[in-house]
Order: sequence, then C-alpha cells, then structure tokens
Amino acid sequence: MTSDSTDHSRESLELSGSVWFQSGEHTLGGASRIALLAAIGDTGSITSAAKAVGISYKGAWDAVDTMNNLAGEPLVVRLTGGKGGGGTTLTPRALKLIDTFRAIEREHRRFLERASAAIDGFETDWDLIGRIGVKTSARNQFYGTVSAITRGTVNDEVTLTLPGGHAIVSVLTHESTEALGLAEGVAAFALIKASWIVLFVDDDNVAPLRLSARNQLRGTVQSVKRGAVNAEVSLGLEGGAVVTAVVTNASADTLGLVEGASAVAVFKASSVILGVKD
Repeated sequence: MTSDSTDHSRESLELSGSVWFQSGEHTLGGASRIALLAAIGDTGSITSAAKAVGISYKGAWDAVDTMNNLAGEPLVVRLTGGKGGGGTTLTPRALKLIDTFRAIEREHRRFLERASAAIDGFETDWDLIGRIGVKTSARNQFYGTVSAITRGTVNDEVTLTLPGGHAIVSVLTHESTEALGLAEGVAAFALIKASWIVLFVDDDNVAPLRLSARNQLRGTVQSVKRGAVNAEVSLGLEGGAVVTAVVTNASADTLGLVEGASAVAVFKASSVILGVKD
C-alpha cells in the first residue's frame, strides 16, 4: 500500500492519543476507523479486516458506509465478480487519508511525550481536558468505568460506575457493545437528555422506588431554574456529580422541588447512550 514496510495498521491500534479527522461537524474517523481502512487495504477483504481490528462484519460495513457518506466520496469500494469472487479495495483518497493520519499521529505522539516530560500530572489533566471538551445536545454527561456487562439474546446490559460510586445501567445491542469495545474496566461516558429524566420525591429517602425504570439516582436539589412553562431542576449527587431534569413548573410545585430538598432522578436503561473516546 505504501513503500513503508512497517505494519502501521497494528501501530495505530496501540496508540491512545485522541487524533481524529472531522468532516464538517461530524467525526470522519479516529484511530479505530483508520486502522479498519488500513486493514482493508492490506487484506482486500472486509471479513479479514473486521477480524483484524476486532469488530463484526456488519460493524465494519457500518463504519465504512459512515466514512464514505461523511467524506462525500468513496473511500472503500466493493469489487464484484472475477476469479476470486470480488472483494474490497481502497480508493486513492483513502490511501492518502491513511498516510496523512499516520504522519499526524506520529507528531501527536511526540508532542505527548514532550508534554508528559515537561508538565507535572500531564496525563491526568490531558485526559480530563479531552472529556470536558465533548459537546453533545444531551444535558447530562457522566464519565465512569464499565463495572459489569450482562449479555442477553439480542441486547446487552452495561453498568457504568461513576467516580462517586453511583451506577448507571444502559441497554444496547451486542453490535454496539462490540463496536465500542466495551468490557469491564473500560472507561466510557453516558449521555442522558434532561427530558428523559423523571423526578420523584419519597418519604423514606432510602429504599429504591418500586418502578420498572432501571436507573434511580438520589440527590439534593441544587437549583431550580424556571421558564414560562418548564423548570430545569439540578440534583447534586454524592461524590459531586449533578443530574438535571426538565419538568413543568406545576410538577416542581407539586413535588416541592426547592433548593435543599431531596429527590430521585429516574430514567430507563434504554434512555442511556454510551460512548467511548476513540
């Protein structure tokens, strides 16, 4: 694929830096997607490439279709017919993209090494800077570690434990678990829209509410910001995390949601979106 005899597709998978390409406001690809492109170029087979980077055949094609769409031109094309029965190949644009990514990645690694040697506590701060730089439309963003995965017939139940000890459960497909590389001990973040959260107030303030919703986070009302119709209510959780819900002003009054009051934020596991840093 290039004159460099080193197997850079493996090298890309070993890096933990956050280098990625953007196409408008969308992420075209980071290390994992570029590694997939490189593996397709090396093997000429989407099946072999998927195995090489550790994802399913469908997951590989989903990633390829996404990259093709975001690039605005084909990066990977299917070959049909022929003695070998067809296969896949990279376009010249994809080959150039891989070379550019590798060059940037090498410089990025050199930068990280220099910064780590010069700045005390650089690795911890750099990781935090990456996390707080994530921008989404979801009001609630939590960062934690996968503590358990329960596999079902179609979907998986993934438990994410937050630094304060709270657990958030998400239900997602097997393919999503695989594509994200989720396993016990892996760092991930959870996104929950404020409109997906229901607030409850109970008297005993200890036992879990008997509800079908899997997630129940107890906290103390930190603020109530009222609008013309709705109020944005933020609960402070033990450990410092904050969860925000949107309820009507009438509901806030009925529940007695004022600063200092206790409440429970409830949301379904299917309302939790999980993500990982590429």
